[in-house]
Amino acid sequence: MLIRCGHSPDPDDAFMFYALARERINTGPYRFVHEMADIETLNRRAERGELELSAISLHAYPFVRERYALLNCGCSMGDGYGPMVVARHPMSTSDLAGLSIAVPGERTTAFLALTLCLGPGRFTHRVMPFDRILEAVGRGEVDAGLIIHEGQLTYAREGLSLVVDLGVWWQQLTGLPLPLGGNVIRRDLGEPALSEVAGLLRQSIEYGLAHRPEAIAYAEAFGRDLDRPLTDRFVGMYVNQWTLDYGERGRAAVRELLNRAHAADLVPDPGPIEFV
Repeated sequence: MLIRCGHSPDPDDAFMFYALARERINTGPYRFVHEMADIETLNRRAERGELELSAISLHAYPFVRERYALLNCGCSMGDGYGPMVVARHPMSTSDLAGLSIAVPGERTTAFLALTLCLGPGRFTHRVMPFDRILEAVGRGEVDAGLIIHEGQLTYAREGLSLVVDLGVWWQQLTGLPLPLGGNVIRRDLGEPALSEVAGLLRQSIEYGLAHRPEAIAYAEAFGRDLDRPLTDRFVGMYVNQWTLDYGERGRAAVRELLNRAHAADLVPDPGPIEFV
């Protein structure tokens, strides 16, 4: 069975899918073909049901839940850290009201968290590729930028100032980690494929963690402006115990985020959230 697998071209996703991409594990009757795209593109592709297995933003899940089930492994969780808003000059979170903020996509969890933090309609936004945001802020094209991926480790090099870390804000608000991305599988694959493919993804993550040097070397090629130590640090932020299993606290964090978003009329009713 062909499994078209979508994930972002960034170090943590590359690390997660390393064993599948380089055929380090036996995948039995399944053949994985990897299709890389930025997370906002993957979110929109999931809305059209194009891929059998895909990384998506948790923000996107209520929009695709009829077609896709959320896997219990493969999540990216910000435990006291997460997407950041940066600006050219120091300012407070309240100063962002009314400003223009570059964002990496309207279905990203980063954008959802920012909207919950500032309030709907309290800022204007401009969508652009995630890897252009730091440059856009530095050039003054926008007042501030919402950064994800490795920009969280490199923004200071550009002389930019941190305004708010949304992972810190969320943890102070709820006491929970901020669930950012997950992996979903298309429901029409049926059993036993759903559980077997979920198991293979978990094996891939376990292989990377058990063979960290080779997996980090592979992931380094996907990190813009990251050397090997920074790649290892970034991967450690988002591929860890949460990635193997959300756990009760992680599952509670997903429900809390999506229920708050639904109450604010930002997403459809997520319904009962199942984890395969």
